[in-house]
Amino acid sequence: MFEAKNLEKTYMPKNAAPVEALKGINVQFGENGMIFILGKSGCGKSTLLNLLGGLDYPTAGEIVIEGKSSAEFTKLDYDNYRNTYVGFVFQEYNLLNEFTVRENVGLALQLQGKKPNGEQIDVMLKKVGLELDEKRRPSELSGGQKQRVAIARALIKEPKIIFADEPTGALDSKTGNEILTLLKELSRDRLVIVVSHDEEFAYRFGDRVIEMADGQIIKDTEQAQAQA
Repeated sequence: MFEAKNLEKTYMPKNAAPVEALKGINVQFGENGMIFILGKSGCGKSTLLNLLGGLDYPTAGEIVIEGKSSAEFTKLDYDNYRNTYVGFVFQEYNLLNEFTVRENVGLALQLQGKKPNGEQIDVMLKKVGLELDEKRRPSELSGGQKQRVAIARALIKEPKIIFADEPTGALDSKTGNEILTLLKELSRDRLVIVVSHDEEFAYRFGDRVIEMADGQIIKDTEQAQAQA
């Protein structure tokens, strides 16, 4: 369904030597499940996530999505891919403080050119446990609640893949556990790819754990019984 072939990324900083962030990544993914990309800071895991999610472009190689290569993508193809096929959850939440919880979630539909559907928003807020907080603004929410808004905003687009970049990095362990439990439930009918440096969470929740170092995959472990 979804794979990376010989994916490379080299950054060319001014007045400094080139930096090889990714060195020929080859990896395939199924249609569902929770997959962790694990590694220390600077290993290339966030770069890989950005390339897989269409937020950045490879120096070489390609992403193949349902048989279509990113090498053939136009800018419009990339825009459509980001807007409809994938959803993003970030460590910093990226919520608009002037909007309510409900408005932040509905904004994802507007960015798709759709009119916010009240019933659909209700379903999403209930799914993430925020149905009683719809009129509150981000400044009135805890970190865990903000991340739930971010998940609802990603999910309302009905994406086939959710990319989560350090979604528990700013949360305490109890709240982080709750967020990963929610993402785990969502992974039953879609692919959820999580970038993390937390080995304990990765091996507790991941159906598969991909470990990276120095821009390469060094270990790829399938887990038969990850926490539900």
